[in-house]
Amino acid sequence: MKFSVGVALSPLDQLAGLAKTAEECGYASIALPDSLFYSEQVSAKYPYTVDGNRFWAEDTPWVDPFAAAAAMGAVTSRIRFYTQVLKLNPRNPVLLARQVGSVAVLTGNRFGLGVGLGWSPEETRWCGGEFDHRGARADEAIDILKLILGGGMVEYHGKHYDFGKLRMSPEPTEPVPFYVGGHTEAALRRAARVSDGWTSAMIKFDELREVIDRLGKLRAEYDRTGPFEIQAVCLDRFGLDGYRQQADIGVTDAIVMPWVFYGVGFDGPLRDKQDGMKRFADEIMGKL
Repeated sequence: MKFSVGVALSPLDQLAGLAKTAEECGYASIALPDSLFYSEQVSAKYPYTVDGNRFWAEDTPWVDPFAAAAAMGAVTSRIRFYTQVLKLNPRNPVLLARQVGSVAVLTGNRFGLGVGLGWSPEETRWCGGEFDHRGARADEAIDILKLILGGGMVEYHGKHYDFGKLRMSPEPTEPVPFYVGGHTEAALRRAARVSDGWTSAMIKFDELREVIDRLGKLRAEYDRTGPFEIQAVCLDRFGLDGYRQQADIGVTDAIVMPWVFYGVGFDGPLRDKQDGMKRFADEIMGKL
């Protein structure tokens, strides 16, 4: 099992240092969050907390994940980056293909795209997108991204998006991995049908086991074979035994904030976070 470092809610001036330490300690990837803005009011509940409230504040620091990947990629050479997850609906897929292709090239094919629909109507509509039929729009957006990133002169004529022949250059020299997030049946079907893996939000072990089992059945239904990543943020299985249990049910990539296990908060000092990353690598990663 691999381990990725989640950097959500960390001060932005720590990102380069966290990436360098993660690479030195043998972490596989950096998981990059996505939030476009904090609207004063929202017309939908946040789906991954019990009460439906957001767990971050209006002044919580966020940065564009493509800018973050490029910045951290510039100070590393091996560690990978992926969005966990990027909201598709607020973004035009043609413009998004330009961003994805650029960061994939600049990082030397070390970038993967994790996507979700986006839960906030305001984030989608205030960025010029359409919140209705967002599942169908996301399906077309994924098709467009794969088409453009595959290289060459391409065109697309769908129900929600339409464009004539175009080419973006340079294109990545290796396929960009696609990961799909979401816990609903529709999201799991999308992941099983079109992606290289599924990525979770915060989830408990028993639900995680059920989801992984369902994904296996859906992949068989769609006749999908080959490697498939399970990227998990599991809330109730930690330590050597806990990560072994996660691996046993099929988790391939555990997303962790190692410093939290040693009492360091989201806004803790960089040095303390780096010490926590090193300690976790020695005590957990080195013994699995």
